[in-house]
Amino acid sequence: MSDLLERLRGRGWRMTAQRRVVAEVLDGEHVHLTADEVHSRAVAKLPEISRATVYNTLGELVTLGEVLEVSTDQRAKRYDPNAHQPHHHLVCAQCGAIRDVHPIGNPLADLPDSERFGFTVSDVEVTYRGVCPNCAAA
Repeated sequence: MSDLLERLRGRGWRMTAQRRVVAEVLDGEHVHLTADEVHSRAVAKLPEISRATVYNTLGELVTLGEVLEVSTDQRAKRYDPNAHQPHHHLVCAQCGAIRDVHPIGNPLADLPDSERFGFTVSDVEVTYRGVCPNCAAA
């Protein structure tokens, strides 16, 4: 489970009711919600929260480095609270479901010098694609 709420409190982030609800909606394991999904779930907890507040809060969380903005395909961007736990993503090619995965090894080390073209590589994003069990069963 993500520790988003604790991280934000530790940073002294001003925890308004609206911000707290957005953080609560995002907190968890394998959470990759779109901004509209965050808004829909936030409204269920705090009916007066506006779409603009949700979008602004998501933007702040990304800027702070506490939430990752994930774009795995042509669909809407998703928000991942596991910003401080190195991981990759497994994406269903049919329904778009996303799961965090933690393969063993270092993909950065797997890139040979001849394929770096002089770049100093500092980060790697890996996306595995396939079909989830629900789509496969359908």
